[in-house]
Amino acid sequence: MRFRNPSLLWKILLSTSIFITALLALAGWTVQDQVLRAMSQNLQSEMQGSFRAYESLWQARAEMLRSVSLVLSTMSDVRAAFRTNDKATIRDTAAEIWTKISQTNGLFLVTDPQGSVIASLGGDDDLGNEVPAVRQAARNFPRQTSGFVLQNGKLYQMVVTPVYVETDRGLGLLNVLVAGYLVDSRVAADLKTRTGGSDFVFLASGSALASTLDGAVSARLASLKPEPNSLERIDLNHSQYAVIGSPLLDMQGATVGEIFIVRSFEAVRQRIAMLQRNFILTWLAAILAGLGGSYLLARRILDPVKQLDRAAARIALQEYQTRVPKAGDDELGRLADTFNAMCSSIQEAREELIRQERISTIGRLSSSIVHDLRNPLAAIYGGAEMLMDGELNESQVKRLAANIYRSSRAVKDLLQELVDVSRQHAQPAEVCHLRDVIEAAAEVQAVNAESQGVKISVNVSGDIEVPLERARIERVFLNLIGNALEAMPDGGEISISAERAQGDVLVKVEDTGTGIPENIRARLFEPFVSSGKKNGLGLGLALSRQTVLDHGGDLWVDQQVRQGATFWVRLPVEVTSAAA
Repeated sequence: MRFRNPSLLWKILLSTSIFITALLALAGWTVQDQVLRAMSQNLQSEMQGSFRAYESLWQARAEMLRSVSLVLSTMSDVRAAFRTNDKATIRDTAAEIWTKISQTNGLFLVTDPQGSVIASLGGDDDLGNEVPAVRQAARNFPRQTSGFVLQNGKLYQMVVTPVYVETDRGLGLLNVLVAGYLVDSRVAADLKTRTGGSDFVFLASGSALASTLDGAVSARLASLKPEPNSLERIDLNHSQYAVIGSPLLDMQGATVGEIFIVRSFEAVRQRIAMLQRNFILTWLAAILAGLGGSYLLARRILDPVKQLDRAAARIALQEYQTRVPKAGDDELGRLADTFNAMCSSIQEAREELIRQERISTIGRLSSSIVHDLRNPLAAIYGGAEMLMDGELNESQVKRLAANIYRSSRAVKDLLQELVDVSRQHAQPAEVCHLRDVIEAAAEVQAVNAESQGVKISVNVSGDIEVPLERARIERVFLNLIGNALEAMPDGGEISISAERAQGDVLVKVEDTGTGIPENIRARLFEPFVSSGKKNGLGLGLALSRQTVLDHGGDLWVDQQVRQGATFWVRLPVEVTSAAA
């Protein structure tokens, strides 16, 4: 029940927590998205930087090879040795000069113009006796030619430099110098060190010939064959990698393999996980801090509101002397002043209302007494006047005497009822024949009905008995018949009938008069409501309905009837709590 109807404090806390949660979640998502973008851009920049560093290093290596080969090809000692065509002389001379000018562990070959090896200095001995790359580069002679060479399942970077001499017929090609490197794991590791930690994989013939990654990852990369010259994100052995590649070109510009620069997303993922963890912790701390601050602030704000709520509850219990303390000069303080002023106004107005109500009660009581006494006194007055002025037979005299007696008894009963009401107790209910009660009321109005030419017919079974206060219920029917007579000054008919219905008795009182005006139908049973009555204050129906309600029944008008008027009186057959 408390959850269905939360207090204002909980409403503030819930709305604040939802707002803070949504705001921080949106901020966190935005920050995380920006961080991911920044990390991705940073990773892409690092990859691009590694690629540019690789190109610079590789070009520097190639330029160094060109420079060394060019220096060797122009040295007079080398040319003189090459002219002898003696392999031993050529090998010894080239080796002596190579050791003086070379500071690398690269390979150096001297071949004839067809690519047959004359001398092999340093480097790898697995090249064999021929270098096909020389024949590929021959079409570019006398220029130097560089490129990658795939030979005997190994990848080399080579620079081919022809050595010419002047002859009678022009330049003559003596031999060819081939300088280069074996592209292996050491070269890849050196590139990784020099380029800031990016991994390198050299692929050719569908396999990884040199790599800084483990064999499974390299083999997987070779099978995927990512597009060269584009940055891609691929999955390798349940890990993500960023890959950018470039083709490896031979002496003729054809592709013999690819080099791929690879960088793992694991570091980025770890940083993202750490960022997410820190964000969640910060988010939780902010939520708790926000809720704690909201709770303290809301309690401080709501304390005056709670005081107003308790004070309003006491006002509802008619404790109009209640006042609330003023908490300050803000809106709540002004609200407290207004509430106290309202309580003072209500207390003063209540005291004034009590004074006016006392006076009004005296007036209403007097009006009620006058109203209820008017009909029996009129009957006594009319009967006495007829006895004094008319020549009546014995039956008429008895009839008038009986009317005078009943009217006098009604006055006596009314006065006794007023005494009982003032002493706050009512007459006990007695079981009466309903027909007798209705006929008694009709008999009182018989003289007036006869003078107006109105016929009163009572169609009530004599065996209907109900528990009631006879005098009060008789006055109810007396008022209903009297109102009907006032609506039929030129004659008509009043019909009263009764029937049993589910433990009650329904009495129907209908007339053929002018009907009830529309402007008072909705307020017909309110005190002092009447329409053009010569006598009376408009209290009859209000008092009559209250009498029937006191008996546990009800009195109402049929709203569907427009010709004449029809009233229904419901009386319980057994004594109800209201009647008791």
